[in-house]
Amino acid sequence: MNENMKILRAEHLGMCFGVRDAITLATRHAKAGPVTILGELVHNERVLAQLRGSGIQFATDPGKVATPTMLITAHGASEQRINAARATGRQVLEATCPLVHVAHAALKKLVSDGFHPVIIGQRNHTEVRGMTEDLGAHDVVLTEADVDQLAERPRLGIVSQTTQPIERVRHLVARIRSRFPKSEVRFRDTVCQPTKLRQHAAEALAKACNVVIVIGGEHSNNTRELVVTSRLHCPRVHHVQEAGDLQSGWFELGDIVGLTAGTSTPDAAINEVDQALRGIAAQKTVAAQPACR
Repeated sequence: MNENMKILRAEHLGMCFGVRDAITLATRHAKAGPVTILGELVHNERVLAQLRGSGIQFATDPGKVATPTMLITAHGASEQRINAARATGRQVLEATCPLVHVAHAALKKLVSDGFHPVIIGQRNHTEVRGMTEDLGAHDVVLTEADVDQLAERPRLGIVSQTTQPIERVRHLVARIRSRFPKSEVRFRDTVCQPTKLRQHAAEALAKACNVVIVIGGEHSNNTRELVVTSRLHCPRVHHVQEAGDLQSGWFELGDIVGLTAGTSTPDAAINEVDQALRGIAAQKTVAAQPACR
């Protein structure tokens, strides 16, 4: 094929305001003195490496923190965990995304109204642990099989991890309603707007392309969900963390290559992948030219 590769960016991609604000908070306080972050501030190794380069330390146990200041990650934490951090006598800062706070508040209201809490999300994810550690009886579901294991209760209150695809959440809510027709089921949509925008943009992009590159951390839930969504609509989808992960063999002349990225992916990583793709496109164009006689 003699056509050049085309590269398209998703309408919405990359870092959300919650991640940017968390990084800004951490780096600002690190300039004033030593800071330890409890867990990964965000699930992106490039960002974490930059934070380490700023002198920021990381720990999981508040009791083992040596710095005068510790910081809760953008994913939030339970009151139990925050109180344990404060009990050390050190300053505790919260970089929790405001939309995670919204999810916590929605869950707390459902429980106070007498609903058994059901959280749609990854059971061991930092955000979900932060939502559930203060609860008594509760359930976490992510699949239809999980829903089928739920016990019947008079009142079920449902929220979601903020980075779950809204279509999955709505499907599972509908399945819960169908399974328990006699129960009062109350659903509060806590999927954040940046996640919704990136999911919908990734879907539109994948439908317009025959290759999609998703940039983001290996452990980033929202990045993995962009991969899943893209694969529903595009036959060739690749998850990379940086430009060096790209392989020339993934692409052919004439390809329309889509580019999207998770909410913890820095702009620099996106731009580097974009430039690397353009370099691959140029090489393939030159290689396809007929030899001079």
